[in-house]
Amino acid sequence: PPVMLVELLFQAACVSLFLSSGQGRVYPARKKPASFAVERRRVGPHVCFPGSGSGCCPGWMLSPGSGKCTLPLCSFGCGGGSCIAPNLCMCPDGEQGITCPEPPGTCGEYGCDLSCNHGGCQEVARVCPVGFSMAETSNGVRCTDIDECQSAACEGTCVNTEGGFACECGAGRELSADRRSCQDTDECQAMPCQHRCENSMGSYRCSCRPGYHLHGNRHSCV
Repeated sequence: PPVMLVELLFQAACVSLFLSSGQGRVYPARKKPASFAVERRRVGPHVCFPGSGSGCCPGWMLSPGSGKCTLPLCSFGCGGGSCIAPNLCMCPDGEQGITCPEPPGTCGEYGCDLSCNHGGCQEVARVCPVGFSMAETSNGVRCTDIDECQSAACEGTCVNTEGGFACECGAGRELSADRRSCQDTDECQAMPCQHRCENSMGSYRCSCRPGYHLHGNRHSCV
């Protein structure tokens, strides 16, 4: 019987040692999640890899103010909008998408020039004067004169000018009020004849009252 008592005591000691050593192994395992939870509270809700890099999940970054993983990342940029979630933008027009379209440029295809006066400077669209077109050449962007006579509807002759065009009419005709069509010039308005004047298309003819005859200069009466 004393031998059996010794064996029982030995077995009890072994169980006690096993349990105590088992608790020793379990305790750190319980403590690690607790410290991880504290880390999550410290750096925000979107934490994936504490202790390596920023520790933020893909699509999130640290907020400069709080140091927490609360700022979303938009890989394609949001233009004039704002990033509200990973790769999700809120655009100025209220639409949402992975990016926002850039607003149309205020200076057009060829950029801006700087216009300055005594009140300050501002960017203005780089444009050509009326009657000129802008074209890219080997020496850069240049303004070239447009030949309006290619499309102008002149009744007479079209003359291209710098920045415009002019219509001209032949002898004995003059431009109408629309500056494009031609009308007969009434030469008799200038009273070229001594007695009588008869206007004709592109010309005129003088005549005299009874008792007179036309001088050789075709204008005076004798």
